Amino acid sequence: MSSIFGSLFGGGNSVVNLNSDSFEQQLNEDKDAVLIDTRTKAEYNDGHLRDAKLIDIYSSSFQSEIDKLDRSKSYYVYCRSGNRSYHAALAMKKMGFEKVYNLESGIIGWYGEVVQ
Repeated sequence: MSSIFGSLFGGGNSVVNLNSDSFEQQLNEDKDAVLIDTRTKAEYNDGHLRDAKLIDIYSSSFQSEIDKLDRSKSYYVYCRSGNRSYHAALAMKKMGFEKVYNLESGIIGWYGEVVQ
């Protein structure tokens, strides 16, 4: 029965969406945090969150780059508006990552520092 409910309601594959304040607070408090920007290189170069690792969801190497990551870490993902990063987070959950958090509003709703 639990697998039926998991299929219907997302189960272990559900993505945690966080607003800007919660995302920043949790990111700063998490000693195992890894920050991932899922946008394109051009978008990343226009401004990104400090210490963000670029893994472009549109890249043909996206899945292989994600697969190289340590599944015991916590991953905080973002994009421009929260849509691409949500799908990246969902893919990560399906690949066996347990701690994946999405910036629901993306960088356009981010209140913290952005670096060039």
